Amino acid sequence: MTLPTATGTLWLIPNTLDLGAADAPPIELVLPLGVLQRAAQLRHWLAEDAKTARAFLKRVNAVVPLTHALQSLSIVELPRPPKGGAGALAVAPDVAPLLAPALAGHDVGLVSEAGLPAVADPGASLVAAAHAAGIRVCPLAGPSSLMLALAASGLHGQCFAFVGYLPTDTLQRAARITALEALSRRERQTQIAIETPYRNAALAAALLTTLQPTTRLAIACGLTMAGGWCMTRRVRDWRGAPPVFSDRTLPAVFLWLAD
Repeated sequence: MTLPTATGTLWLIPNTLDLGAADAPPIELVLPLGVLQRAAQLRHWLAEDAKTARAFLKRVNAVVPLTHALQSLSIVELPRPPKGGAGALAVAPDVAPLLAPALAGHDVGLVSEAGLPAVADPGASLVAAAHAAGIRVCPLAGPSSLMLALAASGLHGQCFAFVGYLPTDTLQRAARITALEALSRRERQTQIAIETPYRNAALAAALLTTLQPTTRLAIACGLTMAGGWCMTRRVRDWRGAPPVFSDRTLPAVFLWLAD
């Protein structure tokens, strides 16, 4: 299929994983030069958060000067998805109009607060709308906390599932963990979950309480940062020395594989 030449391209621009922390490594040590050069050229942006996007572009500008002044850039936030409860029945917002600049021939960048856009982050519906409109979609290489954690865990890297956020209700969370552990054992499938950073300790405690002693549990925190770490142990060993999350703002990834 030949895509229309009059349309712009939707560029999926990776962000760093450090959320702009004071001790974050230089951006050029995390993102390829080609990503920084592409980001510096774009005038139209769609972002998970406009403030975070501006901070990202300031870091880009320090390495590759922006083609257009930061104040002149168009940065539009993606609409928030419907929340749970009654809102779960609401119609998802129409994101197609956000692609108007691309349909007019301009390249557009999509960026999330951290990592790859549309992977464990908003943006998939926008990418789907771009495909439906015949707009070229081009992803650029950058860090994904999920894939980095999986690679560093030593768990099964050829059969895995990202299950997102687990329930916050104690009983529902325990039931979900038990079900995922059974699936992991049956399919030899690594399970991958994430949590809001300030609840990392609570999820770790729930996993240590619910998982079987022989299940291997990996926890990765602050990846790509100087103090980042990833440890894999049997649950019985974790129980003797539970993980400590010294920074309640750093994202973590939790992975487990049952024997």
